[in-house]
Amino acid sequence: MKTLKPYVVAGSLVLAGILAPVHAAADMASGEVLANTCYSCHGPDGNSAGAMPTISGKSEQFITGQLRSFKAAGQEITVMGRIAKGFSDDEINALAKFFASK
Repeated sequence: MKTLKPYVVAGSLVLAGILAPVHAAADMASGEVLANTCYSCHGPDGNSAGAMPTISGKSEQFITGQLRSFKAAGQEITVMGRIAKGFSDDEINALAKFFASK
């Protein structure tokens, strides 16, 4: 009797929809992981000690609004236009929720 190759079994499971939810959940990192991108400019945990604004504790609405504005306008005069373009709407929501909870 021949054995099935592991990739054939995995492919069959994906097509059957059994592994799809696991893959979908792995597509987006948590707000906590995404926030690591912000710390080099906005300080540890989003608490800036310098010229960059503190983002920790700002409301979700404020953060999502700012990031979506940067993303839509592409405000190239700052690095935020380029950074925001790299986030999906779900990732922006996750970041906003994370920083609002600090």
